[in-house]
Amino acid sequence: MTAGAKISDWLQQQTDVTVREIYAGWLQLGCKADQLVTLTTALVNHWQAEFATLLVEETSAEAPLAVHYLFYLPEDGCLIELKILVRPGEELPAISDTVHAADWHEREAWDLYGLRFSGHPFLGDFVLHDDDWPEGLDPMRHRFDGRRRPDVHGSGANWVPPKIIQEEGSILFPIGPVWGDFNESGLWLLETPGEQIRYLHTRLFYKYRGVEKIAEGQTVDRALLLAERFAGASAFAHAWAYCQAAERIGDCTVPARAQSLRLIIAELERIRHHAANIAEIAGSTALSVAKAMAQEIVEDLLRLSARLCGHRYFFGLLTLGGLNFDLDPAQLTLLAETLPTLNGRMRELERLLENSSSFLDRIEEMGALSPELAHTYGVVGPIARASGRAIDLRRTLPYGNYQTLPMDIPVEHEGDGYARLRVLFAESQISTALILQALQDVPTGPVRIACPLREGHALAWVEAPSGATFHWLRCAADGQVLRLRLGTPGFRNWHAFERAVEGAAFQDFPIILATWGLSIAENDR
Repeated sequence: MTAGAKISDWLQQQTDVTVREIYAGWLQLGCKADQLVTLTTALVNHWQAEFATLLVEETSAEAPLAVHYLFYLPEDGCLIELKILVRPGEELPAISDTVHAADWHEREAWDLYGLRFSGHPFLGDFVLHDDDWPEGLDPMRHRFDGRRRPDVHGSGANWVPPKIIQEEGSILFPIGPVWGDFNESGLWLLETPGEQIRYLHTRLFYKYRGVEKIAEGQTVDRALLLAERFAGASAFAHAWAYCQAAERIGDCTVPARAQSLRLIIAELERIRHHAANIAEIAGSTALSVAKAMAQEIVEDLLRLSARLCGHRYFFGLLTLGGLNFDLDPAQLTLLAETLPTLNGRMRELERLLENSSSFLDRIEEMGALSPELAHTYGVVGPIARASGRAIDLRRTLPYGNYQTLPMDIPVEHEGDGYARLRVLFAESQISTALILQALQDVPTGPVRIACPLREGHALAWVEAPSGATFHWLRCAADGQVLRLRLGTPGFRNWHAFERAVEGAAFQDFPIILATWGLSIAENDR
């Protein structure tokens, strides 16, 4: 009996819990608020379920809010959804004490929907900064007009940074929110009584764009542009997740050739993403030559991408039902001939860094996240795999052609900067091998079929370069988007970043930040 079948039997025995199958392998549970903590705790602690995302839906101003808690079983890919209806004035119990990965999701739901979670100690001043946004505005509710700038100001005009350490002589050292170079806006408040960081407070969402709000009322095709472009470094991955959700609603089977090419492009994006992260790590340790070598690889990958698809970041390639255009044999040959050379340069860069003792001294045992904390925070992607978590949606929830291609998952256990670097290099090698293997047998035929737009909703996912991403899409019968939810790896992993910094020296903060390779754009969506 599969884990999904066992958990289905267990759920049938729970009092006042309704169970129905949305799709094959997707169980939806209807339960009451007072059952929420017990059920989610059992899912995580007994059934080893992974928390995927939390989302809120408002169907009308009079109807209760629908709150969806989504989990999955890595063992067999079964999806578990808990759905609760919350009427005006009602609260939900916070589950973040036992499912800590849901902590930021609950804070986000309070800021954007005004949904209060009883027992949560840190609601407010999260997505919506109190110095800019007034309480009670709830911008994701239907009553808020996202096309007009609010004519009211925040209640926290005199906002001051929180300070935890009260020791005499302790200081609060701010980094950001304005940075030089190409860094995006984020504020980090480092507290210390000396040279060691005792506590870190992260304040993000300086560039909150309301992508999910803007998507409401758009056609499915136009909303694809939002999904594709809110985080350029992983544009193809997010567009793929969105397209899969729409294709599931339309019961659309993507042509085999398009599925093969989707995998190839996704892995090419992963290699480029990891090379850029490696460049940041080298630069943070003042290895200018190594940084230049990595940046040269990134630039060559971007130029290769443009020659293949007409855009350095693959904008405009994906569409519902497949791809907007095909890659001809000459382009596929170019990729097959160019990629091994670029891979060889990555391996040489890895060898040089491995033989640099001064470099290793700066990243070994630096910014470590233990396997226990990685599990508690539910981190994803290379960060998770560097801390002993063999979680990769290409294998645990396989999609597209990943269902047929064997793939290794590199896992380290130290959880430090060096472990993260090794995972980045290892994944680049694996992605190269996957592309070259897929290129040997690209099917012939069309790369697109018509994808009908229907009323319905679906959840889809991809393993983006920085980790698991989940896209929830609900459409009306006329093809308009009613709700788009972007559950990104950046939002998941920033949550745990503070724990890796605490205890480090001040001068090591930028190095730790670089080894985590976190995206503010993915977070501040």
